[in-house]
Amino acid sequence: MNWDDEPDLNITPFVDVMLVLMAILMVTAPTMTYEEKIDLPQGTKSKEVEKESTVTIRMDANKNIYFGKDRFTLTNFRDSFMLKSKNFKPTTTVFIRADKSLAYGDVIFLLKSVKDVGFNKVSLITE
Repeated sequence: MNWDDEPDLNITPFVDVMLVLMAILMVTAPTMTYEEKIDLPQGTKSKEVEKESTVTIRMDANKNIYFGKDRFTLTNFRDSFMLKSKNFKPTTTVFIRADKSLAYGDVIFLLKSVKDVGFNKVSLITE
């Protein structure tokens, strides 16, 4: 009998299989969703959600500002817009479209003018 022929246990394939199974479990576990059926109670009052009104102001490369069908310059826009904005609620969303060649300060002046009138929801539109 030769004592040098002791059998060694090779666990490398077993570890490889376990790592693969663990990786599969880690990938699929977050995608599993459990859906429970819930019966919601009926409300006593229902109210229609009114459509949110929006306004768009455009400013071209020559610093001409267009609000609806009206055209303004940068110098007279603030006062004219203050008078025209009386027809809109302060919760109206205002979108500003400005030419990309304009100076940063001119666009910010337009944005500040709109916010000074009292509009809270003002957004710059990009493409």
